Amino acid sequence: MKALLVLALSTLCATAMAEEVTTDVAEQIPVEQYTYSKHLDIAKVISMTAIPNVCEVIPARMTYEDSQGKKHILEYRVMGNGCSNG
Repeated sequence: MKALLVLALSTLCATAMAEEVTTDVAEQIPVEQYTYSKHLDIAKVISMTAIPNVCEVIPARMTYEDSQGKKHILEYRVMGNGCSNG
């Protein structure tokens, strides 16, 4: 019974450490600023920030993989969803 408990706890610790390593890797990806002249090689979009309901231009980020499988974080400017025409 003790061996089973130790095995369960070691599995839990290994999972927690794996999640921490994944977070550290994500933090090491440099954020690239978008410009109109920038050539984008987007094979798969991983995530995009939600656009808030404000009436102003705000920064947004997209995390994606290129055709080589390398992850990128692209920051660009977008108009918020809070503007109305009336």
